[in-house]
Amino acid sequence: MIVTGAIAVGIVLVLLGIIYGLQDRLIFFPEKLPRHFHFAFKTPFEEVFLKIDAATEINALHFRAKNPKGVLLYFHGNAGSLRTWGYLAEDYLRLNYDVFMVDYRGFGKSTGSRTEAALHQDAQFAYNYLTKQYPENNIIVFGRSIGTGLAVPVAAQNKPRALILETPFFNFNDVAKTHYSFLPVTLLLKYNFRSDKWMPKVECPVYIFHGTADNIVPYSSGKKLAELANKNRVKLITIPDGGHNDLSNYRHYQLAMRDILK
Repeated sequence: MIVTGAIAVGIVLVLLGIIYGLQDRLIFFPEKLPRHFHFAFKTPFEEVFLKIDAATEINALHFRAKNPKGVLLYFHGNAGSLRTWGYLAEDYLRLNYDVFMVDYRGFGKSTGSRTEAALHQDAQFAYNYLTKQYPENNIIVFGRSIGTGLAVPVAAQNKPRALILETPFFNFNDVAKTHYSFLPVTLLLKYNFRSDKWMPKVECPVYIFHGTADNIVPYSSGKKLAELANKNRVKLITIPDGGHNDLSNYRHYQLAMRDILK
């Protein structure tokens, strides 16, 4: 019985080790693009490569409005590449905002080894890049889904005009527990994205969009995050029956976003 128990424990530990090693593939679903790939969008843009270090370049797209009021620094979700995300820039260009979108390490044409610390470093690097072209009070930090885990610390450590979050989480552990409640996720996670730690330090206005039918990041997780923000500066925009990837289809979302970006 003792031997059998030891074997069972050994099997469990091996399985947990495999999950720990493969979690990058369970969290991120990047589309990789060759360096010579040509982006095709209807709106004017400039392709940029941010040189982080000798082994790392972050690919970005800088979309330009005719008479911009400012710029949105956009951190996208956990799948695809700028090829699939870039079309979203049109929504904000119509509201007279430039859009600067970055691809994370291993996404699109971006290179380098991906860790949480490295992603935060790249996010701040992108913000610094924009401050050379725009006053800080003309920069709006925008995070979507996993991108909110980068957007919140950037907003907390700088002085942007506003922070916009779409389908954010309290922290990444909160999301992991929702989908893998049978695993000791707190011990296994390499990525923590402690938005709950950084949100109380955000001094600019915060706008949070979340749908009540989100089956990826529960509405309750985004609501908990909103409760940590300065009560006089945060607005939670609830989209009844909204899911994880369809909020922009709702009129309530469109009107609220238009009001924010006035």
